[in-house]
Amino acid sequence: MKHTLPKLNLFLIAVSFVIIVIGFCLMIGAPSGEEYYNPDIFSVRRITVGPMIALFGFVSMIFAILFRRKK
Repeated sequence: MKHTLPKLNLFLIAVSFVIIVIGFCLMIGAPSGEEYYNPDIFSVRRITVGPMIALFGFVSMIFAILFRRKK
């Protein structure tokens, strides 16, 4: 069975997917509700680091799809 993308591209896509999942995992945490206030919802990890890692994963996913090896 012939794939449209080479193995290197598929590997890069898998790595990009893992980076995206790590970014989203850094953004999750305990919620803040009406009964109690959780100041952790404004932490640097959830507001800055997680989204930046996820954005890097999405950019690397685009690169992984469009990458062509020079012959």
